[in-house]
Amino acid sequence: MNELIPTGKLRAGIVYAPKMSGLFVLKDGGDGPRGITVDLSRALAEELGVPVAFTLVPNSGLVTDALASGSIDIAFMPVDDERKKRVDFGPYYCLIESTYMVTGPSGLKTLADVDQPHVRVVGIANTTTIRASARSLKNTQPVAATSIEDAITMLHAGKADAYAMGRDALPDVVKDFPGACIVDGGFQQTGIAIAVPKGRPQALAGVTAFMQRAKASGLVRRAMDGAGMQALDVAP
Repeated sequence: MNELIPTGKLRAGIVYAPKMSGLFVLKDGGDGPRGITVDLSRALAEELGVPVAFTLVPNSGLVTDALASGSIDIAFMPVDDERKKRVDFGPYYCLIESTYMVTGPSGLKTLADVDQPHVRVVGIANTTTIRASARSLKNTQPVAATSIEDAITMLHAGKADAYAMGRDALPDVVKDFPGACIVDGGFQQTGIAIAVPKGRPQALAGVTAFMQRAKASGLVRRAMDGAGMQALDVAP
């Protein structure tokens, strides 16, 4: 597996946020980062018999850049056509819907309400979610925040009316905004998958086999439950 761990350790790219989700982890869990992708990375490193080294970044665009450059060996991220040009994906471990949280003062209630010229939408830079939001909106366009923290700061400051994000990440966020709600429906369905740099077929085969075992053995389910994501389904 030299192709997967050329430095003798598993270098894993992880996306952190203030709240956990199917993708996001908490940056400091006492013994290091905590979340689903942390558990999966540690399990893979244990199978390989090597230590794991985490690179934590505030958005999935940055982890895509790190993986494409070869500075990390694996990462987890939502799959889209832009990313397929830069990295190779193994199996999905969960499926998510992208949608909007709308603030109370905005008066917005529905998916259609968001697509109006005066509505200020915020998303996270270089992510599949903001790209899908931009494609779906006809009368307004999302503004890119560099991190989830920055997007939430904009919402608290009244500088945005709607927040484009995966539905699984929104329930904990909406609690911090009186009168806010998550709209029905969404603008994208996508899977979150393990990925490796392009041009490493043995590495891709290795992580593909690992993820298939992780789903079949219940490892992914246990990681989701441990992160408080009982409502998430394991991808087929």
